[in-house]
Amino acid sequence: MEINDPIISFLIKEKIVNEGTLQAAIEQQKQTGQSLLSILKRDYLLSEEQMLKIVAAVNKIEFINLSPEMVDSMVAHLVSYDVANKHNLIPIKKEGNRLVIAMSSPLDLAVRDQIEMKTGYEVVPVAAMPDAIRQTIHYHFNVADVTKQAIVSMRLKEDTAKVSQQTKDQERSVKISDAPIAKLVSSIIRGAIDARASDIHIEPQESDVKVRYRVDGILRNTLNIPTSAQLEVVSHIKIMSDMDISEKRIPQDGHMSVQHDSKEYDLRVSSLPAMGGEKIVIRILDKNADKWSLDSVVSCPDDNQRFRELVDNPYGMLLLTGPTGCGKTTTLYSVLQLVNKPERNIVTVEDPVEYRLGGITQVQVRRAAGMTFASALRSILRQDPDVILIGEIRDLETAEIAVSAALTGHLVLSTLHTNDAAGAISRLVNLGIPSFLVSSSLLGTVAQRLVRVSCPHCKQAYQSSEEEIKCLFGGSHEQVQLYRSSGCNNCYQMGYRGRRAIYEILRISVPIRKMIVEQASDDAIKQQAINDGMKTLRKSGIDAVISGVTTLDELMRIVDIRTD
Repeated sequence: MEINDPIISFLIKEKIVNEGTLQAAIEQQKQTGQSLLSILKRDYLLSEEQMLKIVAAVNKIEFINLSPEMVDSMVAHLVSYDVANKHNLIPIKKEGNRLVIAMSSPLDLAVRDQIEMKTGYEVVPVAAMPDAIRQTIHYHFNVADVTKQAIVSMRLKEDTAKVSQQTKDQERSVKISDAPIAKLVSSIIRGAIDARASDIHIEPQESDVKVRYRVDGILRNTLNIPTSAQLEVVSHIKIMSDMDISEKRIPQDGHMSVQHDSKEYDLRVSSLPAMGGEKIVIRILDKNADKWSLDSVVSCPDDNQRFRELVDNPYGMLLLTGPTGCGKTTTLYSVLQLVNKPERNIVTVEDPVEYRLGGITQVQVRRAAGMTFASALRSILRQDPDVILIGEIRDLETAEIAVSAALTGHLVLSTLHTNDAAGAISRLVNLGIPSFLVSSSLLGTVAQRLVRVSCPHCKQAYQSSEEEIKCLFGGSHEQVQLYRSSGCNNCYQMGYRGRRAIYEILRISVPIRKMIVEQASDDAIKQQAINDGMKTLRKSGIDAVISGVTTLDELMRIVDIRTD
């Protein structure tokens, strides 16, 4: 055994692996030519932390157990957030003309040279775990901290830079204060993307302007902006979104694109005149998100198989139901990607078109120009489509065209606003579609909800109480192990990170087709579907709770689990 090898020496000295295992790894190295560390990591004999410690020790670099409290806040901002986040590093302290930086890749000489050129300091790298660095970056580059300097700058502006009510003065003031305003707006948007927010709410209040992020479906307070900066912030966002900054009396819609962490995002901007000023809501759409795979969207194998069986039909109609924001569009897009093949012509009509899908023709509804769902559908049917997606069936005319298309050889996908899967059937009948046409055209209806996923970093197991057993099983039952999360830095103290869909998939069987024609009640159709093997939203949610995916409190927030 070559004790002169620094890696082998370190492994023996620290007793990380025993001599027998190490000797076997060395033999493999001689035979395969792979590095010793790669072999040990491949065979799960080294953890990521041990690997980093070895690399640091061999290269005479200090390894530290990094925490946010170890970092000087002023020193941390000597590098930009983008550099820190991209290369997973953060400055810790200054020692004369030397800058100590925690890095997950401390041997990256190119990054070290780049920082030395920008800061003028000699970089001294120390090694730290990637997760520890990410948490420290989030702590010190929190959106509220990043905007402090911008807010101070706006408060200290000279009176001559204040915004007047006239359009020319507005434009001039936006240019004068461009640096702090641009920094403030950029940090708000960047913070929302980092927080995985779907929407940003900028709301005028009496004393200040409140900024809130919607993360995993829940709004949470983020920061407050001085009222004196409100007009400039709104004007800057409007200019970026190609909106009219002089028009404050009517709502407006705009759009902009931003890049962050080498990804491109589309931002849909909406302004609404309100008491105290205009409210701005920004919807964040990740153009690069690989979210349209049915396997990733519908993670339950049984539900995934049911979806595949439904869309294997060459024609017919599949309806998704649920409240606004429950993920219907995402599920529909994943189904579209499943059927998106070169031999098929797929056309969608949407309001609005949120994401661009390759190989698919997407049509935007424009009511002001007379392009409604119904009028667009008539034109689409003359385009020889195989698959048609309708954003939403809202009226009889659209429903009639959709049913007709489903009966004449097209696969039709659409959405309705009903509480459960069976309710979609009666909804079509109530719109005015004859029950025999509904029976003939429908392949299935799907109700869905989004539940927040318990944070894997802080969730803990516990034994269920009698009350929880009653909620879950409706009566006496043996105790089961449930999970709850206390909150940590990884989930912003919320206890949840991410969301997952639960489904109620109703396939139109022969008995159900007869019941539709006979106009049976929703409850009767639902019971027949359960007899046919349908898993209700309640049952799907309970399965998610027992498996530890989510909590009972979260399920009760989304689904009424006391009744089936």
